[in-house]
Amino acid sequence: MTERQMASTERSLRIQADDDLKSMIVGTVMRKIKSRTWKKQRYFRLQEDCMTIWYQSKKAGNAHSTFSVGDVEAVREGHQSEVLLSIADEFPPDRCFTLVFRGRRGNLDLVAESTKEAQSWIKGIRKLIDNLENMGQREKLDQWICDWFKKADKNRDGRMNFKEVRDLLKMMNVDMNEHHALRLFTMADRSQSGTLEDDEFVLFYKMLTQREDILRVFQEYSADGQKLTLKDLKDFLQEEQLHEDGVQQYALNLIERFEPSDTAKMLQAMTFDGFLMYLSSSEGSIFNPAMLELYQDMSQPLCHYFISSSHNTYLLEDQIRGLSSVEGYIRALKRGCRCVEVDCWDGPNGEPIVYHGHTFTSKIFFKDVVTVLGNYSFKASEYPVILSIENHCSVEQQKIMAQHLTQILGDKLLKSTLDGKIPLGLPSPEDLKGKILLKGKKIGGLEDGMNGVVDDPLMGEVSDEEEATEIEDENHRNNSIRHRSKKSKQRLSKELSDCVVYCKSVHFSSFKHSRNHSKFYEISSFTESKARKHIREAGAEFVLHNARQLSRVYPSGLRTDSSNFNPQDLWNAGCQIVALNFQTAGVEMDLNDGLFNQNGRCGYVLKPAFMRNFEEMFDPENPQNREDYKPLSLSIQVISGQQLPKVNIKEGSIIDPFVRVEIHGVPLDQAKQETRYIDNNGFNPVWYDTLQFTIHAPELALVRFVVEDYDKTSKNDFVGQFTLPFTCIQPGYRHIHLLSKDGTSIPPSSLFVHIRITNLT
Repeated sequence: MTERQMASTERSLRIQADDDLKSMIVGTVMRKIKSRTWKKQRYFRLQEDCMTIWYQSKKAGNAHSTFSVGDVEAVREGHQSEVLLSIADEFPPDRCFTLVFRGRRGNLDLVAESTKEAQSWIKGIRKLIDNLENMGQREKLDQWICDWFKKADKNRDGRMNFKEVRDLLKMMNVDMNEHHALRLFTMADRSQSGTLEDDEFVLFYKMLTQREDILRVFQEYSADGQKLTLKDLKDFLQEEQLHEDGVQQYALNLIERFEPSDTAKMLQAMTFDGFLMYLSSSEGSIFNPAMLELYQDMSQPLCHYFISSSHNTYLLEDQIRGLSSVEGYIRALKRGCRCVEVDCWDGPNGEPIVYHGHTFTSKIFFKDVVTVLGNYSFKASEYPVILSIENHCSVEQQKIMAQHLTQILGDKLLKSTLDGKIPLGLPSPEDLKGKILLKGKKIGGLEDGMNGVVDDPLMGEVSDEEEATEIEDENHRNNSIRHRSKKSKQRLSKELSDCVVYCKSVHFSSFKHSRNHSKFYEISSFTESKARKHIREAGAEFVLHNARQLSRVYPSGLRTDSSNFNPQDLWNAGCQIVALNFQTAGVEMDLNDGLFNQNGRCGYVLKPAFMRNFEEMFDPENPQNREDYKPLSLSIQVISGQQLPKVNIKEGSIIDPFVRVEIHGVPLDQAKQETRYIDNNGFNPVWYDTLQFTIHAPELALVRFVVEDYDKTSKNDFVGQFTLPFTCIQPGYRHIHLLSKDGTSIPPSSLFVHIRITNLT
């Protein structure tokens, strides 16, 4: 019996024993809900492969759809989506659930006929997701191959002739010599039936994807060309992967974890299969696994960290007509975002609403946003969440806001200093675990409130964002008219003011003024253009300012398409809260994800020591003036690519891939270099091209690997990317597991590289 057959038998035995999965395979009629008025019955069934869910309209005859369990990120029980909340009076929560998909695909809201059926699907899908997440690289690859096999097996007879296999290869981005393919097909056709069954197809695929590049490395270190002895493996780990401490123990551990052959294990050796599995695993990844864990000191003041931050969090699309949704908050918080924004306006029946003011974006209730914050703030990270309020409400509705914050969040809302005393500096993320901090205007200072001194309700701007003014200024500038509209004065309610403790919003006048008058708990917001101007004119001053207190930078109001600015320029100046439109994919969000992927994805990354030090003046424009300036040389040999996804829908087109490596950091480090492009091979392109970079401020640099499909007549198509902090790179032979445009993984697509980092001085 083949490995594949054994695995599939094992899986079917497991299913036969599981009641939830058994009932999912039988199938269930459920209502698919799109709105209060759109509720239609659909028949849902789990396929035998336990990887695909099939569903069919009750009326539409043969019209059916499928989706993969791998596309489902989470299952939410009860009325946890706006759609299900809108029909809460019709269907009880124990019959409702929501399937949340990865990336930007919309959710699927379902209502089962009974609580028992709902529970079977909720528990069943969660088991299948766990099962997928616990699969090894080899199982994932086998699964990927089988998915392709099923797609191509048009007549569903479980076998494929050579023509079907040739068509499938095209779909899989492989353009290969027909004679070579036929020779491999004949070798894989062990039953000599002229067709390949699924396990024979897996064999054919493995012969086709023989990793010559890794075999070359293996044979270089193997004394007999058949295996790596413990000594061979230790030599490889020391010389190539630059492992220093406990190498023998580490080598034994790798053999134990990745070697499939028991005989080799007994000999304390590693076969080629084991070596390939090690290099394809997280141990062989470019991202140092130790830095994926929470590894940084979390007991420094809040202003010493970069904080993952979102702008217009309620929007799912653009800023003019986009959809406002609590889903925006759920998605951002689940991605580790620790600072979210709420635009509040007076709403109907005394209830404040959230939307992008003076635009056609839809509206949601403030209390629903607060409820979501209460439910989701600490699911991805236990460190504090900052709620940045842009307040346009009347005093009456501000009181309602304060009421909702206090009643819904309870103990999670920070309403006084931690020890009840007047503090001397900002608390740390560690001190503030599990707390939600309000950022907004405050009447008087922190000291006044604690001494019992209360001013009159504050007159003036209660919102510190200046987007509307900025757009006006831009338009007037274009028309050469110098005219500024007078802002309306607004009052601030004491109740809302009392909810602000460590994040009092203040207008920024100058670095000199801040140095002499600012309090540590005061925070200023800057539009991207103002922040850039400060960096150009006084970069080192800005870094010092950010060592003492928090700064928030947000996108220009002119970005009506919700596009993003490059956050790197602001991190270079030590700005902590660099707010991006999380709903907009692109290089800017890749950098954000890359920076915050480290440190347990907790949403806080400790700034380099030279940005936290009051004695040192770090100037991002002149990093070489630093006392401990140590430039590094980064050498990347891009060796090969594996199973790159097809991007062009055109029939029969195969990609011409090339790799671009981008360095994002201080201005002196910004650089890009590219490999050649390879004609017609997205399957296993080979480059062996070396790219060289000099890095002047390694602690701030991010490295982005991008694969594109070369096109000489039009814009290149994006294929995949991976971004990581320079400090998290593992040297040696490494795989880079590529991500899609919106940051989700696309297994088994990867790049294979060799990396060397050396001192230049």
